[in-house]
Amino acid sequence: MNGLMRLKVGLAALGPPYELRMGIPMKRHLLLSPLVILLTTTARAADYDVNEDDRQIHIVTPQLTAAINKKGYVTGVAAGSLVDKKTGFHDAGFGLDIVDWIMEPGSDEAYRDRLDKELVYQFNNSYHGKTPKRSIEGPQICTQAKELSPTVVLGKDFVAVKQSFQYKTAAPGKKTGSTWTQTILFPQGERYFLSSDSVAAVNSSPAMFLRLDMPGHIKHQHGDTFSEVYLSYQGRIPAAEFAENFAPDEKFSYRRGEQEMPRRMIRAYHLRDSKSGKDGPWLAGMTLDPADVSEAWCHQRGYVCLIEEFGGRPVKAGESFSAAFVVGFFDSIEEMEKVYDRYAGHSGLTVSADGWKLVK
Repeated sequence: MNGLMRLKVGLAALGPPYELRMGIPMKRHLLLSPLVILLTTTARAADYDVNEDDRQIHIVTPQLTAAINKKGYVTGVAAGSLVDKKTGFHDAGFGLDIVDWIMEPGSDEAYRDRLDKELVYQFNNSYHGKTPKRSIEGPQICTQAKELSPTVVLGKDFVAVKQSFQYKTAAPGKKTGSTWTQTILFPQGERYFLSSDSVAAVNSSPAMFLRLDMPGHIKHQHGDTFSEVYLSYQGRIPAAEFAENFAPDEKFSYRRGEQEMPRRMIRAYHLRDSKSGKDGPWLAGMTLDPADVSEAWCHQRGYVCLIEEFGGRPVKAGESFSAAFVVGFFDSIEEMEKVYDRYAGHSGLTVSADGWKLVK
């Protein structure tokens, strides 16, 4: 899709035969010709509107609206653009599934004078905590890539966006050129999207990981935009706990191997109308295989920072690693758990015009 293009794709309930996908009976996907602009729909039809210009891809479904930035602050779903049509609430942060650097444990202090300034990782402070870590490759994609070239994939019962970036800076002794790829998929009839982030590595590491925001940070003034946070490994946390700044490792953090792995990796916040104080839906980010998460935290640094790192295992040059997520709106924790269990155990997402599939 180049320039400004408006696509309205009717999603019809086509006849048999059926196939089994992720254990769920689904009708076979229709391969869409690039020339198809409108499909006549029958019962259970749901329309997607996809508008693209030189800065954004705008997606409208019967349940959601969303935007993917092509320029500026890129990766993931753009800040404030994911709107729940059922309630009118939107995300309260800087974006959802926002991606940073490729990293590994250890300090960069011995070679900081030779590092690209953007790769320097300071620790023993209130915003990174005490744990030494170092960047393998950069830049931080969301702030420094500046421009991406996402592509839209239209299917019978979904619309998806795929985008990638090749890292351009590296620590001494490391190569540049690892490739990050992200797939964001809006399935028919849902108030959430599925996504996957993967890294095809050109370097080796004893514990390589990718850092991202999951689901995303929370902008607030004394808890005006949210009433509580839910962490599946911690429980429910009232907004009052985030009145003062604190470091990532002071409280509400998770580290694989140091705590019991939760059955579900769910991180969510309960939205609140900043004017009326009325609670809205939950906005959740769920990592579908808890074992993929090496570290995650939820701390206050002027906003609630919901950083997650996945991977953290040995990787050889030429290998890849990934994680898969569900991000969106839910009316209760019980609803989150039900959706989580539907997709649980997957670490990747594949998409083509004739179908999509979560993979292990």
